[in-house]
Amino acid sequence: MTIGPYLADPEVRRRSWLMRQGAGAAGAEPNAGHLALVEPERSGLPVRVLTQNVDGLHQRSGLPERKVLELHGTAQQVQSSVAGCAVGWHRRWSVWRRGAGPGVSDPACQECGGVLKPRTVMFGEALDPVVLGRAEAIAKACDLFVAVGTLLQVYPVAALPQTALDGGARLVIVNAEPTPYDPAAYEVIREAISLALPALVRRIVAGGLVGE
Repeated sequence: MTIGPYLADPEVRRRSWLMRQGAGAAGAEPNAGHLALVEPERSGLPVRVLTQNVDGLHQRSGLPERKVLELHGTAQQVQSSVAGCAVGWHRRWSVWRRGAGPGVSDPACQECGGVLKPRTVMFGEALDPVVLGRAEAIAKACDLFVAVGTLLQVYPVAALPQTALDGGARLVIVNAEPTPYDPAAYEVIREAISLALPALVRRIVAGGLVGE
């Protein structure tokens, strides 16, 4: 999943597509943590989700597309490697692969003929500066920043909690292991996300954490 070998070697691409086909991720369903994050939206709170996940489960749980920023892209689309080609499909792998023809293991873009890749940020690629800029603006303006399921060690995304703190927000961390931001956090929660996040969201919706 490194961009250089992926673009250069058809065998790497074939193995990549086969791996995605067999991973079973397309059948994943939102869990209690995903579903909990819909509640602030329904209650009228201005929630935004900045995610490093690429599975689209936040949207499938009921959050509007515009409320979710996918910092590492999405595995629900493909794109051409040719600059300027805007091809992308909101389709599962099996659907567009069937459309590419039987036995095709390294499908080319049907519009420009270029190499197709998942619309995710591979190793060796930079994050989309527009998406990252929006995430930084959201972090700077928020009152409460909740970091969930991340060690907060991979930059530039790991800088977002500091941006929130610099803007005066409270930081809550939900993670099984310590993070560099634990000392600066208003609260650190070590419970499983599927248990901790619904309880935390109930507190937020009830008016807790901000202004306590």
